[in-house]
This record gives sequence, structure tokens and C-alpha cells, in this order.
Amino acid sequence: MVDIMEYSKDGSIEVIVGPMYAGKSEELIRRINRAEIAELKVLAFKPSIDNRYSAQHITSHNGKQLKCIPVKDAKEVMEYIEKQDFDILAIDEVQFLGDEVLKVCQDVANRGKRVICSGLDMDFRGEPFQVVPNLMAIAEHVTKLTAVCMTCKMPATRTQRLVDGRPAKYDDPIIMVGAKESYEARCRKCHVVIR
Repeated sequence: MVDIMEYSKDGSIEVIVGPMYAGKSEELIRRINRAEIAELKVLAFKPSIDNRYSAQHITSHNGKQLKCIPVKDAKEVMEYIEKQDFDILAIDEVQFLGDEVLKVCQDVANRGKRVICSGLDMDFRGEPFQVVPNLMAIAEHVTKLTAVCMTCKMPATRTQRLVDGRPAKYDDPIIMVGAKESYEARCRKCHVVIR
């Protein structure tokens, strides 16, 4: 795991990725908590589209929460941070903020700040998810977490979307916010997409 001071002096980007139920938000919350213990100022954001558990908190699937600022896009993040003094920028569910989030993260890291983002690296099809692969490429540190496959109980790297209990179709919309009613963690072998 990343030490809280390891990437904080010259600016850096850390990305926490994996499928749903891998503990990405929980790891982000853990890093933020450690930074706050070290008396660092953290600005935490999440996309307002993610209101599954709380509109005003980063929330892990096991119920851990941390107060945050909901935003509709990366431009709103930039407008907010321009007016604030902070040491660390944290963003949960970064895949929902669009390509502009790359510039935000680069600009903040170039100012000597630590940036920590978490999000899905692959969509329900098992393909790279929007901006996250590009964010991983420019990051100093990437943590790829796995979950447990709900079919065979082996390590899971993919997110299975379910519609009425059946695998989703390839042509279904990419973005559909949901939790256990719509998604499971799956390994490569057990992951299914209907074509």
C-alpha cells in the first residue's frame, strides 16, 4: 500500500482500480483517513450521478462513509478547488467525470499536490472504462484490486451486469448506476456478455 507521505512532496497521481466489490472506495477512504491523521487538508469529491448510498458521502459497499462534495463534472471540481487551500485531491468513481478529469488531475499534481482517484477500470463488457485507462497511464502509482467471483469464488477482475438476473447485452448502455441488484464481481472465465 502507498505510504501517505510517499507521493505528497512533488505532486503525484494515485489510481485505485478494479471491479465492483473490490474495495476501491474503502481503500480511498482509508488513504484519506490516514492523510487527515497527518493533518493534511483533503478535498474529496464524487460524481453526483452516484447517489446509491448517500448523495453527500463517499460510501463503500460495506457501509464505510466519508463526507465529500458531489459534482456533475470535472469542470465543477476545478472551479471548486481554485478557491480552496488543500494538500490532497481525492475523487471517487472517477470514471463518471469524463475526459476533462485528466487535465484536472495533471494540473493539481503539477502544482505539487497529491491526487488520489478510485474507479472502475473496465465496464460491464470487460472493456476499458472511459477515462480510467488514460488516468492509469499518467499516474505515479496504480493499485489494482480484485473482488471474489460470485460464481466460482476465485479472484474477480470484472463487473458482471445483470438484467432481471441474466447477463446484460453488449449493446446495453455503458453507464447504469446500481449495486447488488444489478452487478456482481466475476472472474474472466465466469464473466458473460450477450452479443
